[in-house]
Amino acid sequence: MKPESASRPPPGGYANSAGRAQRIAIAFVALAAVYLASAYLLIPFAWERYAKRHPSFDDNPRITETADGHPGDPLNVALIGSESGVDEAMRAAKWYRADTLGVRSDFEIAEDSVLKRPFDRAPVSDLYLFGRKEDLAFEQPVGDSPRRRNHVRLWLTGKQDALGNPVWIGGASYDKSVGLSRTTGQITHHIAPDVDTERDHLFASLQQAGMLSDLFKVKGFHKVLRGKNGGGDPWYTDGALWVGTIAAKRERQVR
Repeated sequence: MKPESASRPPPGGYANSAGRAQRIAIAFVALAAVYLASAYLLIPFAWERYAKRHPSFDDNPRITETADGHPGDPLNVALIGSESGVDEAMRAAKWYRADTLGVRSDFEIAEDSVLKRPFDRAPVSDLYLFGRKEDLAFEQPVGDSPRRRNHVRLWLTGKQDALGNPVWIGGASYDKSVGLSRTTGQITHHIAPDVDTERDHLFASLQQAGMLSDLFKVKGFHKVLRGKNGGGDPWYTDGALWVGTIAAKRERQVR
């Protein structure tokens, strides 16, 4: 026969087991409450706020077009802000508004290329999006020759962010030389194939000038990562669209 003490539970055993079960139940209920609050309240609210601050580009074209309907340069940048705000931000980042394209400007580019004179406001060739040519174009000369320059074209998308600021989309690329178009024979700039480097440079200069309040990336914007533009120049990209919000004047003063 076993000793009587062996058949009895230790003092407080039932109470300890009941307390442990109660704590487990409370922890389970607490975790369930956290999950429900996160999944159905906090996360949807966060995504709603994110969507309001970061407009969607799902229905936007990915490639510009030339005047005769050939594929142009890929779109890889977007800015959110008024036209005056974009213009001020670009000037602060040392980008110049491009002149209007014409026969006279073509000869100026050719002459300055031969004489190795910088041309800060040299025009860019027209590309088309939403059935119209670019609304804004900016450039940043490199060295003492207009053969090489950073440049970007921008179009109004017709969209606005939650604060009513216009949304612009565009294509930034680096002009590495001046020559004849492989498709039209006209005098034009030839772009470097790595358009991502130019995209990164544009936003780096805007950030350095303190002109952005927000920057986010739309990964997978491009599904086709290689192509050729209307001048026959090859290009490639990682597929991301970078989107920057122009800082309001009060935000710049704080910085």
